[in-house]
Amino acid sequence: MSLSIYNTLSRTKETFRSIEPGKVNMYVCGPTVYDYIHIGNARPAIFFDVVRRYLEFLGYEVNYVVNFTDVDDKLIKKAEQLGTTVPEVADRFIAAFREDIEGLGIRKATVNPRVTEEIPEIVAFIQGLVDKGYAYPSDGDVYFRTSKFEEYGKLSHQNLEELQFGIRIEVGERKENPADFVLWKGAKPGEIKWDSPWGPGRPGWHIECSAMALKYAGDTLDIHGGGHDLQFPHHECEVAQSESLNGKPLANYWMHNGYLHINNEKMSKSLGNGITVHELLKRVKPQAIRYFMLSAHYRSPLNFSDDAIAQAEKSVERIANCAASLQHRLTAAGDDKAPVTGSEAPLPSGDAELDAKLAAILAQFKAKLDDDFNTPDAITALFELVAEANQYMNRSDAAAAGFKSALHLLETMDRVLGLLPDASAEAELLDEEIEQLIAERTAARAAKNWGRADEIRDLLTAKGILLEDTPQGIRWRRK
Repeated sequence: MSLSIYNTLSRTKETFRSIEPGKVNMYVCGPTVYDYIHIGNARPAIFFDVVRRYLEFLGYEVNYVVNFTDVDDKLIKKAEQLGTTVPEVADRFIAAFREDIEGLGIRKATVNPRVTEEIPEIVAFIQGLVDKGYAYPSDGDVYFRTSKFEEYGKLSHQNLEELQFGIRIEVGERKENPADFVLWKGAKPGEIKWDSPWGPGRPGWHIECSAMALKYAGDTLDIHGGGHDLQFPHHECEVAQSESLNGKPLANYWMHNGYLHINNEKMSKSLGNGITVHELLKRVKPQAIRYFMLSAHYRSPLNFSDDAIAQAEKSVERIANCAASLQHRLTAAGDDKAPVTGSEAPLPSGDAELDAKLAAILAQFKAKLDDDFNTPDAITALFELVAEANQYMNRSDAAAAGFKSALHLLETMDRVLGLLPDASAEAELLDEEIEQLIAERTAARAAKNWGRADEIRDLLTAKGILLEDTPQGIRWRRK
């Protein structure tokens, strides 16, 4: 089975074929850096990280471009509020963004271009549109002439008449057409500005991504991604600008993730229900946040709630415990795990039944991700592996080769999903996790499952937890 992607442009699933064999150019719209990112921003960041990971899993070399909008009305307002400059605001929240995405286990982009560092390219892009008659200056501003681009609306599947309905020209704007959008904004007194052929000013929002995509990923992208809310006007305007200038498709595959709601309500400032990633990471494991975001298909709406996060935390704990138990059993057997380097098949364990089950699980995992990145079903395959591994560890004939094979496959699959704790970090069990493991050990002893009971004791010991059997029950303490 080959990878298929739902293309927003065609509204159908299409077999994925990159322009250059073995390489993928991918552009995902990044944040406007005037504040901490909220969990609505985290959904595309996490999902497209998984898209990138799976493409690499399949053997592609991925050029992954995520931009920073570091000049904008919101940054100008924030700088005024803080009594500082726009670049200082941008630097502060770019640093915060990098800290947050690292906390979420999101891999660094190939490049993070900043608008303020690409002004010459943006000006040249706009000048090219003016020269071709697709844009026109107007009293210090420059607008895109939507009526000249006949396919305007093809991405959002609306026609120009529908898009113009209800649009009003604001005071001070001199547009030929209500649907025309700004490419260059003439500077107001005191605003940050750059020189241009049309006077001092700064870029409009849409032109930034077109110019940066062209510079860092070429005339035509393999994949352009972003949230559903960016389809119109942002991505629609990108299409119009880029294809008017270059005469080529901006992207062959358009991907948009669905909305995120908070307790069944749309997240908005007026409702005061926004949650920043910065604050969420202080109380929730990053793996649980990733799990939650991947627990629904990316094109479906997703509802954030405390109950959903609590369930996600239990789920990632189950995965982590399985990995830790396998590692413990492998180490106790005097062996070590095999490094995970690619999308290799499960390691042979010498147990034909186990090997067949692991091969079937990997095939299911790949089939679900090949079907438009169906992460919920891929997670189901991961839990089938967890169940199989736990059953195998309870077998009297379990051997090191089996532990190694199961752990190798678990870590191979997790290279795509990113749900295991960072092995380089010193993971400390929380009090409630210890209590749960002790309860599981007590139940195992009652069922005379001595192997599992000893395994849990050893696992806790390895984590620095000492157990004491007393007449009042089991007590525990940290070393």
